[in-house]
Amino acid sequence: MKIEYKKKYVQVIARFEEDGRIIPLQVLWEDGRVFEIDKVLDARPGVSRKVGGQGIRYVCCILNKEVCLYYEEPRWYVESK
Repeated sequence: MKIEYKKKYVQVIARFEEDGRIIPLQVLWEDGRVFEIDKVLDARPGVSRKVGGQGIRYVCCILNKEVCLYYEEPRWYVESK
């Protein structure tokens, strides 16, 4: 059985550095839950192979899980089942 993914747009609290870097700090889910980003493991231009789209791919550690968060200007999304 093939799992279908879609873009799940989310609100993100981020810090904008003087040098232009964007550091995501929290992900706000539509049901009101707030997920702290414990650490950004990697940030670079990338594409989502599961749902398409191009932007900056942030590999983040949230609740001890590796999560890919995408910034496709002007919106943020995750890959959702």
